[in-house]
Amino acid sequence: MIATVRPLLKALRFGALPLTLAAAPASAASFPCDKAEAADEKAICAHLSLNDLDVEMATRFEILRAMLPMGGNAKLREDQETWLTERRTCGGDVACLKQAYEGRLKTLRAVFSEFAKQGPL
Repeated sequence: MIATVRPLLKALRFGALPLTLAAAPASAASFPCDKAEAADEKAICAHLSLNDLDVEMATRFEILRAMLPMGGNAKLREDQETWLTERRTCGGDVACLKQAYEGRLKTLRAVFSEFAKQGPL
């Protein structure tokens, strides 16, 4: 696991995350928009700002999932499922969805910051 985490931490330190986030297409939500049925998903697909937040959240989530040890990974996934359930309660309310994403991103960014504070393993 440590061998896997070291290159990721080094990449994060040298700016790979911003490049990864910038490389993600702005029009590609973390789910297929052509299959969106729920009101929250339709709103995300219809509003570029929400779509961008969704892509950033999904990218950060996937990178963290690869970095965290098993116990932390399970907790991260559990928290993500809880968050997705809460997001769904926003329905198509763009302001509510934006607030939900900003809150989730704040949490994920804090986890990244903790990794950065640890320095090289």
